[in-house]
Amino acid sequence: MSKILSMVIVGLMIVQIIRPLGLPGLKRRADFWKLAVVALGLIVVTAGLSHGG
Repeated sequence: MSKILSMVIVGLMIVQIIRPLGLPGLKRRADFWKLAVVALGLIVVTAGLSHGG
């Protein structure tokens, strides 16, 4: 699950660099790092849920 999530987030980061998504907080190309922070958090949560249960 975390591999799929990683690929989706990397795809969104590439799209953000090419053409900004326009979502709140993602108006500029330089905001792609925010997606990386969100991805890291989601991967930690996903890994925690899969190994914790």
